[in-house]
Amino acid sequence: MCYRHVQSLANYDLKHLNIPVLGITGSNGKTTSKELCAAVLSKKYKTLFTQGNLNNHIGVPLTLLQINKQHEFAVIEMGANHQGEIDFLSSICEPTHGFITNVGKAHLEGFGGFEGVIKGKTELYRFLMQSGGTIFCNSDNPFLFPLCKDYGKLITYGATNNASVFGEAHEGEFLTVNWKDSKGNLIKKIKTQLTGSYNLENVLVAICIGKNFGVSNDDIQSAIQAYTPSNQRSQVMQKGSNTLIIDAYNANPTSMIAALKNLAVAYKGKKVIVLGDMFELGDESYGEHKQVLHEAINLNPHLLLLVGKWFNEVDKEKKGIHFTNSVEAKDYLKSNLPANSTVLIKGSRSSKMEEVLGAF
Repeated sequence: MCYRHVQSLANYDLKHLNIPVLGITGSNGKTTSKELCAAVLSKKYKTLFTQGNLNNHIGVPLTLLQINKQHEFAVIEMGANHQGEIDFLSSICEPTHGFITNVGKAHLEGFGGFEGVIKGKTELYRFLMQSGGTIFCNSDNPFLFPLCKDYGKLITYGATNNASVFGEAHEGEFLTVNWKDSKGNLIKKIKTQLTGSYNLENVLVAICIGKNFGVSNDDIQSAIQAYTPSNQRSQVMQKGSNTLIIDAYNANPTSMIAALKNLAVAYKGKKVIVLGDMFELGDESYGEHKQVLHEAINLNPHLLLLVGKWFNEVDKEKKGIHFTNSVEAKDYLKSNLPANSTVLIKGSRSSKMEEVLGAF
């Protein structure tokens, strides 16, 4: 009952403030895009945004209760693992603007499969359409764009010049985004501290929202370039002769494949891959772990370390070195880590892959 009181109070207080509320959800990239958008908007507005991972039925109202009369903007992250949750959170924070980062194979068990993920995440679209809010959408997304392309208050971003804001990714150890105008002329070259072309859409939506709310091009560029990922989300760290890609906060099949593809394209030389089991996949667990393992093996890594029962079960030919938990993997790496390597560490929250960092 106390949760309901907090939720009602947060919504009541919000109704007395006339400020834009940006709602964010999606399967991957919520926190990164939230922080990029907040960094850009903070260049012009006093902005309150979700801290950490306070994106559920408790965290959202607690965030809203921090808003005061000095705030000019609110950026609210909304997480979900079942249908109906985004609609409920939207009813609390009543977003005036919003976007969905993407839809992927996350929380398949709770959503009832991939189609259930799409239905659940797009509850944000339906709320905004009913309330007359503004939707920002990646025009390249084959699952999301068709669902809102005819909506009158739609603003697009993407990798082609038919979008309102578009840009190109240039991969290396860190992602560079060439932000261009509709004729293909360079507006700004943005050198980020993010790794992976999968972060292109996170950068582009921050540009798009900044432009929509009147933030200058120079301020948009400086805000994005200054942003450094934290909390073990795609962090890149140098330890001696080794480069660590620490993506240990969470994982699902979509983000696993993206991280492995980035490792293949953006990093040369010896590769060490340390993967932990993914959770909440239900009946899809075996097949999804098998697909991720296949992608990892195709990179021909110097070492492949696998943590958890699912990777052990699907690795019939024992291509990897198996561990019951991440502490065992850490202990192995302490004695067997090759020099001059790029090390990817990724797994679901419950796999506790951050323990592996103790090897360095």
